Amino acid sequence: MAYPKNPIYHETLVGDNPKQWLLHGPTKLLLSTYHYHSPNVGVVASYTPKERDVKDHFGIFRGVDQIESFALATIASCGTYSQCKKQNCKPIDLRDDFVPVFTNVGSVTFHNYLEKGQTFINIGHIKRYKFRQMICDGRIYRVPPGFDLDEYFKNFTDERLLAYDLPKEFKLIAELFEVTGQAIKKEIFNSL
Repeated sequence: MAYPKNPIYHETLVGDNPKQWLLHGPTKLLLSTYHYHSPNVGVVASYTPKERDVKDHFGIFRGVDQIESFALATIASCGTYSQCKKQNCKPIDLRDDFVPVFTNVGSVTFHNYLEKGQTFINIGHIKRYKFRQMICDGRIYRVPPGFDLDEYFKNFTDERLLAYDLPKEFKLIAELFEVTGQAIKKEIFNSL
């Protein structure tokens, strides 16, 4: 799929601040950095839970927040990026016409947990994108302390993303399937 040339955008999300692509927050902006992005294949993005993220939860980053972070990294970021490229516009321009809606999680299996201060990555691949609806599968991994994510992912490939090719020191936290979101036109959303 060829996108129109637009000097506003990089060829990927890497190097952009998630705040540019996610128009809500700041307390539910559970994403810090894009490390790898292939617009038609998927994304790798990280986050480190803060004190506010674990408040009243015994220092544990809740599973529901892990799902939210994954959805922000995949369907929200990648979907917004694709729609902006298609319309040759900025993310802020979409806010006037569309409401992003998180519509489905097929299933999630949690294998471990995350605590405040433990950096993790969302590694998600796009299964389908059509009519402003995106469906993604993926995994969440805890990153070893001190690991340089930018250096590791600078030569990453689509094949490695699809194979979850990561060092053995990364700890599998969760597997997610059929995470789905859609940008719904405001006139339709408001009439529901």
